[in-house]
Amino acid sequence: MLNLLSILGLGLLLGLKHALDADHVVAVSTITSQTKSLKKAARIGAFWGLGHTTTLLIAGGIVLAFGLTIPARLGLGFEFIVGLMLVVLGGRVLWRIRKDQIHIHPHQHDGEAHVHLHAHANNPSHQHAHMSFAVGMVHGLAGSAALMLLVLATVRSLPLGILYILIFGLGTMLGMAVVTILISLPFLAASRMHRLHMGLSVTAGLASIAIGCATMAEIGMVQELFT
Repeated sequence: MLNLLSILGLGLLLGLKHALDADHVVAVSTITSQTKSLKKAARIGAFWGLGHTTTLLIAGGIVLAFGLTIPARLGLGFEFIVGLMLVVLGGRVLWRIRKDQIHIHPHQHDGEAHVHLHAHANNPSHQHAHMSFAVGMVHGLAGSAALMLLVLATVRSLPLGILYILIFGLGTMLGMAVVTILISLPFLAASRMHRLHMGLSVTAGLASIAIGCATMAEIGMVQELFT
């Protein structure tokens, strides 16, 4: 019994730690950049964790039920897809800023000239929980190979393996909910300062593109996925 609790406790801690991976943080930051409430930010993080857990459960159930292993090259391919997804997410942020037609207008108030920054967005606070869920699923696919090796080395029964994955998933959901809340704080603070908010959004987009490109270069060239 003590050994079982230790295994499940380890799964929870690893799930919490897993939420702090750089590619996970930068991915949700691109989605959270227009968040205007802590509740919505936590929801985005929780949906990311739910999507992540869904993929792990599917992959884990198949692996544990049939005693399969995920080939190393396939695992690298999944990680390369994550890098590509990060580039797309970052590009989406930059495109949204461009599409929202953010620009500067001079105005006259009481005989004095003022310059204002306007963002003509239809609904800049709209949150995409479904997108966060999909992004979490892709990340879960990339992390499934490493997790399955850990699970197979730790547990041998299908029910215990599934329980371990669920506990791990709970850890990622809790961890990512906290992470997205923390990420949303500077965006919320800058929500009335358009220049600062736009700067933070651009930074999130560029960071996502940079990490995505670095991930693809690492997988494709250093780990020789395509050779």
